Amino acid sequence: MAATRETNASVLYAELNRFGQNGEFERALKTANKLLQIAPNEEKAFHCRIVCLIQLSRFQDALKAIAKEPKLSSNLAFEKAYCQYRLNQPQEALKTVNSASNLTAKLKELKAQILYRLEKYEECFDVYRDIVKNSNDDYEDERETNLSAVIANLYIEGSNKETPQLREHTYELSYNRACQLIGRAQYQDAERKLKATEKLCRESLEEDGTPEEDIEDELGIIKVQLAYCLQMQGREKEAQAIYAAALKQKPDDIGLVAIASNNMVTLNKDQNVFDSKKKIKSATLDALEHKLTSRQRKNIALNQCLLALYTSQAEQCQQLCNRLVQTYPDLEAEATLIRAVHLAREGKAGDAAALLDKYTAGKKEQQLAMKLAAVQLLLADGDRKEACRVLQNLGDSTFKPGIVSALVTLYLADNNRDGASNVLKDAVDWYRKNKVSTGDLSMLWRQAAEFHLRGGEPAVAANSLEELLRQNPKDKKTLAQLVVAYAQFDPAKAQSLSKQLPPLDLDQKTDVAALETTNWMMGSKMIKKAAKVEPSPGGKPDTPGDELIQKKKAKRKRKGKLPKNFDPNIPPDPERWLPRHERTGYRKKKDRRNKDVGKGTQGAATGASDMYDITKMPSQQAKASPNPHNSPAPEAAGPRQQQRKVQQKKKKKGGKW
Repeated sequence: MAATRETNASVLYAELNRFGQNGEFERALKTANKLLQIAPNEEKAFHCRIVCLIQLSRFQDALKAIAKEPKLSSNLAFEKAYCQYRLNQPQEALKTVNSASNLTAKLKELKAQILYRLEKYEECFDVYRDIVKNSNDDYEDERETNLSAVIANLYIEGSNKETPQLREHTYELSYNRACQLIGRAQYQDAERKLKATEKLCRESLEEDGTPEEDIEDELGIIKVQLAYCLQMQGREKEAQAIYAAALKQKPDDIGLVAIASNNMVTLNKDQNVFDSKKKIKSATLDALEHKLTSRQRKNIALNQCLLALYTSQAEQCQQLCNRLVQTYPDLEAEATLIRAVHLAREGKAGDAAALLDKYTAGKKEQQLAMKLAAVQLLLADGDRKEACRVLQNLGDSTFKPGIVSALVTLYLADNNRDGASNVLKDAVDWYRKNKVSTGDLSMLWRQAAEFHLRGGEPAVAANSLEELLRQNPKDKKTLAQLVVAYAQFDPAKAQSLSKQLPPLDLDQKTDVAALETTNWMMGSKMIKKAAKVEPSPGGKPDTPGDELIQKKKAKRKRKGKLPKNFDPNIPPDPERWLPRHERTGYRKKKDRRNKDVGKGTQGAATGASDMYDITKMPSQQAKASPNPHNSPAPEAAGPRQQQRKVQQKKKKKGGKW
């Protein structure tokens, strides 16, 4: 009986081997089940059964069989982990791999794939680098391609990990190299690399005899990535055309369709909303959960909220924002900002500012950005006072140069000069007290000094000028302004500071009048120098100031022009400003035309009718015109040349040429 059982088992194993080599896994599964019926504890038969289930993509059945027979599946860690990986259970698959007693080569490769799915790229890089280093078989190109994909994701995440320079002899490696350049924001280099990749891919597939349709499908991802590079360079029309062409091909990869559709939505923005609604549906399918990375899914979800905002769908926008926060808590700030913008569009700018203020409570790292967003919404609504209040309650950030400038501008727009003066005064005092270095503040000091000098506050202006002079002690202009400021409230200090000014060179000819009249302290006016004065014949030269005053007086005393026959003893005609026909002595001219003309034949002169008969007038030949432009131009012969055209003047009726 035992011999018969062994004979049947050997026959079934031979049959199982034949079915496996021929790829007939359904029949191989039936044979494996027969073997297990004969020998229930046969580990090899059980292993064959699990492999057949995996080949038939019955991963759930394989996991159930493994769980049902723990003794027979003790050495099937790879098969169990692979089934979990294919069922989109990467966390459980990683636990299964880590629990294996011996980490074989195939388990290492599976672990690298699981880590890539979990987006643990640094750990995945270490595993792949070890595999590539310690393996030598026909799958070297595939492993190198996977390693280059890991490196590209490391660059996208901004990792500083040192990575090796890989080959680019296949179009997959060349494509991944372009993705690495995109991760470094080198879009022009990535564009050139993608164009070379497209050419390499087409040549490689044509050599293998691949049909044109399959070639276009393979080129789809390269073209979409190229369109992204163009979009990031601001060439949106070119990118939009490539996206549209890629979607028109209707590729089988739903992940590629989702990315192209999402990018089209970002290009449309608040325009072509109907098309964006259709595109966003293709980018938010449930089947895309395991086709896209978390970063891609996050961006698509955020764009969906923005589209609901653009289309003024209040309830949907609120629901999408809530879902966004639940799924991606790190996007809470963006969701809050979208809600605030929606409230502002409904005319509730105050509620929007309150919402942003509530969110920033206890979040110092996001306080400034959200407060500035609230200020922008309030200003768009025309509420400048509330915007100023928000800006003044930013703590130490209130004294940033940009915010100080904004506050001064807003206060001056409301004609609140005192408020603007207090802002500048507080900023100067804060920087003097805290001595915080935020870059070059010379512009802030100078603007504050000039503002307070114009406002008649020399003491406050002196504080700003002192800071300017402390930064650049050799600045004589600032020193001079400081002396003038001190002269208005502390003459003694002004006198001591004035000793640091350079001495005047009195030998040179100086325009005193120009110096006195120029507002040099404010630097807002410039007066031309007076012309050089020639020495007078008497021996002593006149001063330049006297010459300038004399010229001005001469211009003021200029007499008006008088008529040629003017007699000062005769009073002028009181009607000289009236038109001639309105004056009292004006008479109409008499009609001096010949009265004999037009009175018929009686009493007319004998030759008068002939003289006025145009048919009997002697003909006169036209004289040649002395103007050469009036002569007819010769016809052009030969090639056409661009020449100047001369327009002939038409003879006016009763006029001259």
